[in-house]
Amino acid sequence: MNPLYAGMGTTVFEAMSARARETGAINLGQGFADGRGPEAVLRTAARALLERSNQYPPMPGLPELRRAVADHYARHQGLNLSPEEVIVTSGATEALAASLFATIAPGDEVICFPPLYDAYAPLIRQAGGVPVFVRLGPPEWRIDIAALEAAISPRTRVLLLNNPLNPTATMSSADELAAVAACCVAHDLIAICDEVWEHVTFDGARHLPLIGFPGMRERTIKIGSAGKIFALTGFKVGWMCAAPHLAAVLAKAHQFLTFTTPPNLQWAVAEGLQTQDDWVQAARHRFQAGRDRLRQGLEAAGLVTLPSVATYFLSVDLAASGIALGDMAFCDRLISAGVVAIPVSAFYPEDPVANIVRFCFVKEAATLDAAIERIAKASFA
Repeated sequence: MNPLYAGMGTTVFEAMSARARETGAINLGQGFADGRGPEAVLRTAARALLERSNQYPPMPGLPELRRAVADHYARHQGLNLSPEEVIVTSGATEALAASLFATIAPGDEVICFPPLYDAYAPLIRQAGGVPVFVRLGPPEWRIDIAALEAAISPRTRVLLLNNPLNPTATMSSADELAAVAACCVAHDLIAICDEVWEHVTFDGARHLPLIGFPGMRERTIKIGSAGKIFALTGFKVGWMCAAPHLAAVLAKAHQFLTFTTPPNLQWAVAEGLQTQDDWVQAARHRFQAGRDRLRQGLEAAGLVTLPSVATYFLSVDLAASGIALGDMAFCDRLISAGVVAIPVSAFYPEDPVANIVRFCFVKEAATLDAAIERIAKASFA
């Protein structure tokens, strides 16, 4: 068996969700929203399944969806993409895999920033690359540009950036992104930008795509997710956006991963990108209200929360809350109280921060209230 996978445990998200199912605990761990998503998107998917083609769509994606993605980014982020620069994938994780497989040769180094999505390091290693970690820490979780420069070697080929950042619920500032872009240009790096949370931002904050910074248009792979935009995580429709010389190789990697994505879901996402801006805006306000509700409840229970300006997540600082438990022990204790959360140490491949716990707040108000009540009654002494 491949030793990379043979020795690997189950992802923390699935492990904690399984414990929620087994125990009946309220699942504030895995990031999926309550609710149906936009009705127009669901109805388009259902109609297309019954009334349109169910055979292989084009490998790079349906023309309607590729055009809709390009138009969407022109409208929302001022990007000038052509449909030919969009490759549709079966979710953003497939887009990450295709991007890494297409850009890494054996021995190439990839800069990434823990805490990070737990697929990054295994995918880099499976591609023959070497992950190089530039560690971020609370409460700001900011990139230290000096540390980034120090981590770059003659073997560095790719910089992998998640912005907005899950699990920290932070967004890189314009100055931070400009410094990262300058670093990429100076060292001739390709930037793979996992920007799936780009529309899930709060308090008037606006996402800035790295591809729009000077010198980055020709060296950036921008990854997006319909599942995050429309809170339809089970759709597993994503995309990669890149200049033609990159997109051509990305498509070759994609064709030997999933090859294509169900056509009815592609038509549905195209409809959503074209017509559902109001739904996306309303969802942002609804999710922000959930964040505020959970934050107020956790703080009333004596827990200290960290800022959350994006994503579905809010974190608690255990040490600042006067809790001596590590994040894993705290989450185990919390399951006994009937709530599932995620220990942020699981997002560190090495040298973890072990006193931060992440909660998902995109739930119905009654679910959040019930979870808060259970947490308030729990003992963590």
